[in-house]
Amino acid sequence: MARMTGGEALVAALAAHGVDTIFGIPGTHNLTVYAVMERHGIRHVSPRHEQGAGYAADGYARSSGRPGVCLTTTGPAILNAAAAAAQGYSDSVPILFVSPGMPLRHPGRGNGLLHEVKDQSGAMAAILGQSHRVTSVGEIPLAVAQAWTDLTSGRPRPVHLEIPLDLLEEQAEVTMADPVPAATRTPAAESVTAGAAACAAAQRPVLIVGGGAARAGGEAVSLAEAVGAPIVSTANGKGIIPEDHPLFVGAGLQHQCVLDLMTDSDLVIAVGTEFAPSDWWIGLPDLSGKVLRVDVDPAAIITNVVPAVSLVGDAAITLRALRARLDLSTPADGAQRAAQWRDRHQASARAEGAPWLQIVSAIAAALPRDAIVASDSAMACYYGALSNLPLYRPGAFLYPTGGGTLGFGLPAGIGAKIAHPDTAVIVLQGDGGTMFTVAELASAAELGIALPVIVVDNGGYGEIRNEMADRNEPVHAVALGRPDFPALARSLGCRGVRVDEAAELTGEIKVALEADRPTLIHVREESRAARGMT
Repeated sequence: MARMTGGEALVAALAAHGVDTIFGIPGTHNLTVYAVMERHGIRHVSPRHEQGAGYAADGYARSSGRPGVCLTTTGPAILNAAAAAAQGYSDSVPILFVSPGMPLRHPGRGNGLLHEVKDQSGAMAAILGQSHRVTSVGEIPLAVAQAWTDLTSGRPRPVHLEIPLDLLEEQAEVTMADPVPAATRTPAAESVTAGAAACAAAQRPVLIVGGGAARAGGEAVSLAEAVGAPIVSTANGKGIIPEDHPLFVGAGLQHQCVLDLMTDSDLVIAVGTEFAPSDWWIGLPDLSGKVLRVDVDPAAIITNVVPAVSLVGDAAITLRALRARLDLSTPADGAQRAAQWRDRHQASARAEGAPWLQIVSAIAAALPRDAIVASDSAMACYYGALSNLPLYRPGAFLYPTGGGTLGFGLPAGIGAKIAHPDTAVIVLQGDGGTMFTVAELASAAELGIALPVIVVDNGGYGEIRNEMADRNEPVHAVALGRPDFPALARSLGCRGVRVDEAAELTGEIKVALEADRPTLIHVREESRAARGMT
């Protein structure tokens, strides 16, 4: 036991769980936490807004597989981070959000204390499903350990920990709680038997990988090769299977050819995916009676599509067990079938992404194989990069799929670069989303990181402009003018350049990847939306 403040108990507990970085902003109520970070070997990164801190912790977690930590002060600060918490929840990202709360004996109806919120913990619980408010200094290490088990076992979703501000200052005898080994879920033997029988009987299988397969790429490839299954990935599954693998068809499920592939297949093996409408933009085909589903979350395994065979378990463990039960004398050859569907997927992707193909091709030419792309909810990302930019590693495509938030790309890219300082990380986003978190350029400049930030400009909220026009309604409130983005970047301590031709991007990205600071690269797109804005 050691005597320490609640603030130090928090930091010591985080350090004991391997935390090396915290993203956050100091405030009056959390200063005791900041006072001891350096003592415990934890680095602090200071975004310029709490929403940016949450997205940075998200990018750190998605790209590394380790939980990210976001620390705010009370009231408006944690509420600023709530959008990032919701985004992380929708995409199953392990992020610990920590904030002070009102004192233990604060009046229930409030008294106007600084940063007072009627029910701060309740607000976060409404978003995340849980928010733990501790009631003693001694409970803090236990609360951190419990939160860590939630973040690292089962379906990884954000957790909020609230520590009353008076407890952060109070001293008490504290016992650290050792990290609890992460629980792994092993599928039931009878489910594995049923799954193996379905795989053995299939003549035209297909495999879908989602974000839940992020640490099971090798196992997914092994199973696909054994049964001859072409592979498609969701947005959050992009990069889990190297996109030059002969069985890989493509990333992005929003194409008619993917629905046709599902219809053509007699077994759909779905690993770690919700069959969510945010992936299947044009709707789901009829999959009745032919889905074998692998998911660690027993509730999610029947969401949107009820499977014929359910395997509840960790993706890697389950796929290994399934592969071991398959008695196949010779590996099946699905490469020819995959090639046919890949041609169709690429044709559809190129047609959908035509206005951004030159930009995407220029980016691809500049990136090393292990690159990470932090993208925003922008047309250049979901029409352009998702299905047309090849990536080759898990956690390579950071994209706000479920929440669809704007402003995610830049801070997520900062988080990814902190987690992978020796890896090429780029940001790809639109002009509208850039303005949501543009202040984080100052944070990136302060860090001195080589981070190319590509801003694809169509003059405003292009997707919404097109939707207004398609509804034959007045088009207004979507044009955002033409900010001088390179000058803005330079004013915040970054490099700023403008390219007139997409082909110039390749060289500028390569220069930016070697620079001593972030580089904003501004390029204007030629698209229906851009013409409409003009």
